[in-house]
Amino acid sequence: MSGKNLTRKKLDKTLKPHWVWAIALGSSIGWASFVMPDTWMGQSGPLGVILGLTIGALLMIIIAISYGVLIRNYPVSGGEFAYAFLGLSRLHAYISGWFLTLGYICIVALNATAFSLMLKFIFPNFIEQVKVYEIAGWEVYLTEIIIASVLIGIFTLLNIRGTTISGRLQFIFVAILIAGVLTITIGMTSSAETSFSNLTPVFTPEISALAAILTIVAIAPFAYVGFDNVPQAAEEFKFSSKKALTLIVLAITFAAAIYSLMIVATGVAMPWQQLSEANHAWGTGVVVQEVLGTGGLIVLATALTMGIFTGLNGFLISSSRVLFAMSRGKVLPKAFSNLHSKYNTPYFAIIFAAIVAIIAPWFGREVLGWIVDMSSVGVSIAFFYTTYTAYKLLRWNDQDPKFDPELHIVSPGKKVVTLLGMVASLSFLVLLLYPASPAALGIESLIALLVWVVIGAIFYIGRRKELMKYTREELAYLILGEEKFKLNKDEDK
Repeated sequence: MSGKNLTRKKLDKTLKPHWVWAIALGSSIGWASFVMPDTWMGQSGPLGVILGLTIGALLMIIIAISYGVLIRNYPVSGGEFAYAFLGLSRLHAYISGWFLTLGYICIVALNATAFSLMLKFIFPNFIEQVKVYEIAGWEVYLTEIIIASVLIGIFTLLNIRGTTISGRLQFIFVAILIAGVLTITIGMTSSAETSFSNLTPVFTPEISALAAILTIVAIAPFAYVGFDNVPQAAEEFKFSSKKALTLIVLAITFAAAIYSLMIVATGVAMPWQQLSEANHAWGTGVVVQEVLGTGGLIVLATALTMGIFTGLNGFLISSSRVLFAMSRGKVLPKAFSNLHSKYNTPYFAIIFAAIVAIIAPWFGREVLGWIVDMSSVGVSIAFFYTTYTAYKLLRWNDQDPKFDPELHIVSPGKKVVTLLGMVASLSFLVLLLYPASPAALGIESLIALLVWVVIGAIFYIGRRKELMKYTREELAYLILGEEKFKLNKDEDK
């Protein structure tokens, strides 16, 4: 390295294995498994949703193999941002980090507004106070904005105080969530008022079974986004990074099971087509209250609340760590990597992510939904960077002319899997962006995507001069903790 006297800031190692598993699972589940079943069944039918989400989970596990390889060898904050730099260049690292930041922060906001939606369902007269305006057909109330803001503020304070508190709370929230899902599923399927015959037809009649399944497969990056929170926190592991892949696979498996259980628990209550056409604000809440009464609704609301809390907490951790890593890697201003004098947490990054998340509810849930849909593209891009880098890191054998024992790993089996992960990532992008795809993004989401790309390009141009002051070796030290790095010596300056 040159004589710039670089100082690499580090985070404390406080996270235990079961906390990390809870971060991955709780972030993957969030609010969607409790709010979306009737909507998803309306698109694809019960079996179409279950098969689509199961296939999506298998694809996520294939992609997760690449994460396991990279976390094991590079347990640093930043995840996909660091991996894109590792395998390609500082520009690609910026692109990956830019999309991830938006996606993560918007999911924080989406979970907060989901809490307001739940309260609106239970206490409509209380929530629908002081209508501010209507945007994209969605009525925005000051009460729900305040509730979302207060909730985000609470988790901001918890995160500033460190992952010891937020990690322990995450595990408790996930335990309550799982207990609630099991209670609701057993209650709904064993009730005399419900029937498995209500799950027929198993696919929506309007489209083919394949199209129904692919429609759900395409949302897998959204449904399971959260398992990739594990690499964001890798620098804070208080255990061997070798365990990361096992924790991720367990989290994805549990998430797929919870999604499927909630589809069944919702669908057995009444003919699913009838439920979908009713267009309830919270279809699952309606049928659970009708079948299990107020007690059942309380259990469901508690599980949903835990899902919201875990999503808020997990993505606030991840978004702040991406911002911290980008700042440490000189992509963002220095303030984002400032650490709290007492708790050694990236407090400015946490506060910044919270402020952006608090602004989002003012745009209404419909507009926020467009942005989140668009963020699925960004997550898929991050998946591709990760699988591509893992593919480059792995070698078929040690006779490869490019094999470096200090850098590369011989594992032909995993190399094949990383290649499959690359194909899966690109497939998600095709499903989301190809106009004829059954899961193509709407025009509003595409416009949001274009706007974010333009803003990102402008910001990068403004930061490029500062960023280019550092050599690749210097950035490798700051981002990866490596003084020398050779994987991509030919980076285009």
